[in-house]
Amino acid sequence: MSLFLLSFFLVYGSMHVYALLKARSALAFGPGTTLALLPLLAVLLCAPILTYSLSRNGHETAARAVAHVGYLWMGFLFFLTWLSLGTDLLRLLLRVPVRFGIAADTATVLAGRTAYLCIALLSVALSAYAIVEASRIEVVRVRIVTDRLPASVPSLRIAQITDLHLGLIHRGGKAREVAAIVAREHPDLFVSTGDLVDGQLDGVAELAEILRGIPATRGKFAVFGNHEYYAGIERTIAFTRKSGFTLLRDETVTIDDAVRIAGVDDPAGAQFGRTGAPSEAALLGNRPDRRFTVLLKHRPQLDPATGGKFDLQLSGHTHHGQIFPFRLLTRLVYPLLAGDHPVPGGGILHVSRGTGTWGPPMRFLAPPEITVVDIVRSAPGDPG
Repeated sequence: MSLFLLSFFLVYGSMHVYALLKARSALAFGPGTTLALLPLLAVLLCAPILTYSLSRNGHETAARAVAHVGYLWMGFLFFLTWLSLGTDLLRLLLRVPVRFGIAADTATVLAGRTAYLCIALLSVALSAYAIVEASRIEVVRVRIVTDRLPASVPSLRIAQITDLHLGLIHRGGKAREVAAIVAREHPDLFVSTGDLVDGQLDGVAELAEILRGIPATRGKFAVFGNHEYYAGIERTIAFTRKSGFTLLRDETVTIDDAVRIAGVDDPAGAQFGRTGAPSEAALLGNRPDRRFTVLLKHRPQLDPATGGKFDLQLSGHTHHGQIFPFRLLTRLVYPLLAGDHPVPGGGILHVSRGTGTWGPPMRFLAPPEITVVDIVRSAPGDPG
């Protein structure tokens, strides 16, 4: 945790210092204004830590207020920082070839008050748009034709949510919206592939009843992401089960002798003392004939030893970067960032962009999704 805090204050603190220096340079305010802004920026910098402390000590109302202000500021600051960095880079490029003429004049204008105010206003506009985008959940449809369903089950529909992050930011409104969308799709199976909850579960117990009311004729299943562990494993288990999900922790179940669901625990469990889990390959074993196998796994990583052992892997975790251009960094860690990807040995990996948000309640060029997978039995003679 100390390493995390050090990294957090180093990166996020640097953004605040940079923003302050840019504002001071462009607006030409003096030492008095700078000193007056320092306490406010210090509070905003520490808002995520203060939110955590307040929620852990039972001050939920105050924690929610601080969370909303602090995370909205975080999103705005992210836009302000990358737009300012882009402008500084452009200024540098304009000054390198020539130090006079139109290029030099443009570089000077980009450093001025008007340019800074335009960047600040654009950051506000992008933040507002990102809030709207985060509120509009898209239904992403995946269709799979296969010969691995028995004649008794000609088709199967799976609805997937992931990274909903119910907690201080997302509450009843988000849960009811998700429930309405999923119910309209009439899924046979309803699955959650992790981060159903955020870092604190106070005040969200009643949301379990909303999720419990979502119909799924053949069952509801869930696996853990990393945030389930941050929220507290015992409370998370109780919440997930109360929500109507069968929890799969390195386990498999077979439904109607037609589909096999395998669920693996998130690697974050090892940091919280979970040991002795079987390997994915051992869990999956040999893929049975005429039985479609679905692997639920929070992180979109492929284990080379499991190639050919499942037909469909459903994952999340990446949020598709959530706020562009953060996606470019996320892709360095998770190259299979979003969408459908072929699996060596056969099968498909679908990586959801996520249904909720983490941190800022914003999304930019990464809209939230609920995934609906239609698995259809191929007719005799058709390619499966």
